[in-house]
Amino acid sequence: MSYGGGAYPQGPYSQQQPYPGQQGYPAYPQQGYPGGYPPGPPPGQPGFNVPPQQPPYVAQDMYGGTDAGYKEPGMAAFEFSDSSIRRGFIKKVYSILMCQLAVSLAFIAWFVYDKKTSLYVQHNSWLVILAFVTIIITIIALSCCGDLRRKSPHNFIFLGLFTLAESFILAVCSSRYKTDIVFMAVGITAAVCLGLTLFAFQTKWDFTMIGGFLFVALIILMIFGFVTIFFRGKTMQMVYASFGALLFSVYLIYDTQLMLGGKHKYSVSPEEYVFAAMNLYLDIINIFIYILTILGNAKD
Repeated sequence: MSYGGGAYPQGPYSQQQPYPGQQGYPAYPQQGYPGGYPPGPPPGQPGFNVPPQQPPYVAQDMYGGTDAGYKEPGMAAFEFSDSSIRRGFIKKVYSILMCQLAVSLAFIAWFVYDKKTSLYVQHNSWLVILAFVTIIITIIALSCCGDLRRKSPHNFIFLGLFTLAESFILAVCSSRYKTDIVFMAVGITAAVCLGLTLFAFQTKWDFTMIGGFLFVALIILMIFGFVTIFFRGKTMQMVYASFGALLFSVYLIYDTQLMLGGKHKYSVSPEEYVFAAMNLYLDIINIFIYILTILGNAKD
């Protein structure tokens, strides 16, 4: 039977028998036919299948979504690189952190210079208890509830309550010391934190691998703190404050590198900028409290 101006090649397969497996072109060598691959059979007759066409290219974004716009040939789809996302994340974190530190500094200056306010708080201890309860609730909510710390404006509401309560406690603690000691501690804390942050940005050492060690050291510090309640003394308080300042200095480097991400093994998600700011804020205020304790004991 002639077909397309020629005849089917003679071989073990007849016209009625389809090619094996309906696999298409790769089952037969091209050089076996005079004019390349034979033309396909007419409609309704068995033969090989034409390979399906590739689906049109659809650009995907970083979250697995698709770009709804049509992509012209030769045009590159616009995508955010990971570095640009991380830079925006860092800007958000430090913007929030600066606002938190400004609120805390305002509370400290208010209580240090206004003795009537500090005396009022001393005669109304329920305000301190309320602040402690607020701190515990907000920390648990932002640390344990992943959806809450990513959902706006709920994350900012909880972070604002936490910042106000923590600033109030800092101001109450600072009102026990003289004004020059308090602001000397503020200056030393600012210099230490700036130096540690620059070190965390530049160093090649990966501090994100020592999270377990830092957690164990934090438990030891808490036990040491309970011991100092029963065994009071200037030497004991100096050792405790020095150990605490050193531990939270390392924690500041650790949390900063978690925020930076990139070359480090562990990193904070760009959606958790509120949680990252809270971690850095906790490190800085703990360093301030321990430095204030060291200066107060040294001055006495």
